[in-house]
Amino acid sequence: MGAAGHLCRDCLTHAESRRAPQRCPQCGSPRVLYHDELFALSIAHIDCDAFYASVEKRDDPSLVDKPLIVGGGQRGVVSTCCYLARMSGVRSAMPMFQAKRLCPDAVVIKVDMPKYVGVSRQIRAKMDALTPLVQPLSIDEAFLDLSGTEKVHKAAPAVTLARLAKAIEDDIGVTISVGLSHNKFLAKIASELDKPRGFAVIGVQETVSLLATKPISVIFGVGKVMTETLRKDGLVTIGDLQARSAEDLMRRYGEMGARLAKLSRGEDYRKVSPERETKSVSTETTFFTDLADFDSLSTALLSLCERLSERLKKQQLVGDTISLKLKTAGFRTRTRAQHVMMPTQLATSLYEVGRQLLAREIDGTTFRLLGIGVTGLEPADGSDPADLIEPGIARKAAAERAMDRVRDKFGRDSLVRGKLYRQPKARDTKPETDDDDRTETQ
Repeated sequence: MGAAGHLCRDCLTHAESRRAPQRCPQCGSPRVLYHDELFALSIAHIDCDAFYASVEKRDDPSLVDKPLIVGGGQRGVVSTCCYLARMSGVRSAMPMFQAKRLCPDAVVIKVDMPKYVGVSRQIRAKMDALTPLVQPLSIDEAFLDLSGTEKVHKAAPAVTLARLAKAIEDDIGVTISVGLSHNKFLAKIASELDKPRGFAVIGVQETVSLLATKPISVIFGVGKVMTETLRKDGLVTIGDLQARSAEDLMRRYGEMGARLAKLSRGEDYRKVSPERETKSVSTETTFFTDLADFDSLSTALLSLCERLSERLKKQQLVGDTISLKLKTAGFRTRTRAQHVMMPTQLATSLYEVGRQLLAREIDGTTFRLLGIGVTGLEPADGSDPADLIEPGIARKAAAERAMDRVRDKFGRDSLVRGKLYRQPKARDTKPETDDDDRTETQ
């Protein structure tokens, strides 16, 4: 057996050795990595540990030993929680009342997005200093490709990443977990293997055997519905997929089957790309009290459409598929979508389609959350394409852009649509938490 690499994550001592040291020979730390391919791999996934909660604990040391939940009020959901709260069963996206029931001693803090964005930018600056190939996935995670950086940093990518983790912890005060492998899919899986404050490696040689024991749900894009479909067909683990031929999987599941066949064997040829294509833009809100009547819901929808339109215009995007999201009082989610012939960014167009989708869902059910989003995005050329075809749309577009100019000059509240000005139940339609705006990317 040849020598493998070992790396101490505390003092950063690294060398090759024939045996895995139990502790660092230099500082005695037990946080030593040892792997045959440690110094040969270069694709990483960085994930901050319980990011919002970590930032709050950093800023208030009295919270360090307490279970902490960051999220909305009584009717909101958990944005994130610390690992102490997770030991009680609390999870992200869990209803707040359920989280409080599981962990009654938890401290609850509202989301402070500007603060988290500022910390995220500090972390991103440290990543950018290592390689130009940084692909952010969200505010607290990113892929990095460190191929060819050995001469610049005078160290293998694994050592550079350990330095990064230590620098983020020392300089910024939050911790990260690192996954290192030979492609993005495996790096993402690796980053989940040793949380928090972890560093895990998946090499080429062990790929198939390691994946075989994992549940199929770890494959990105395989949601609850697909997982259940596969389970009914006797496919539970990735090893079950590996036992089927690519032809069989393609025959059963089409394009998804071909994708499952490749990923089950660890084949992922996607590049780490800083230039990411925006897939969707959306916004949603949770109400103080559940709503069932069309008038109140449509009023809230109009407000969301204006916010969504504003974001599309700022990003100079139009989209051709409009989706409505509703969450019932019982926390069941309904999503409905409609394709439009001409891509749009206009609030009036978004609202007209969203209103039609909403009307079909009014059946006495009470809803606690409402959202609207757009997919099928492409760059805008300064006006809706439909402006040139439909005179009616052109008139509405001209009126809306005139409103935009007034708002740009005097502020958003300088012009209010009549429906929003005459809200029949302002108490009910006011969101408990600020509108949750999302931009999803590949």
